[in-house]
Amino acid sequence: MKIQDVPFSTVEWDKIPPIEYKGETGTSWCKTVEQGNVRVRVVEYGAGYRANHWCDRGHVVFILNGEIDIEIENRKTYHLFSGMSFHVADGLDIHRAFSEKGAKVFIID
Repeated sequence: MKIQDVPFSTVEWDKIPPIEYKGETGTSWCKTVEQGNVRVRVVEYGAGYRANHWCDRGHVVFILNGEIDIEIENRKTYHLFSGMSFHVADGLDIHRAFSEKGAKVFIID
């Protein structure tokens, strides 16, 4: 990831309203900040959430609390919990998220 056209800035996450997204099952809530070529998000997955799409975008993801499973299309599922992270490049290892118990994650992409 090459970060371009992003000046120094701070984010007061409590002041950013979450946007609700319905999954294949369950719901997630996303707070997003975009600058230059970078998108930074705090996402809360409700219990039983399963993404309604496969994603080919690259990410760096840190699990703040809870547990999520990341399914890699036609391959393996990875179980992640608080304090873990994952990263993947654009167009590599198409994936989607599922959270049985709920989770809060920090994402940079």
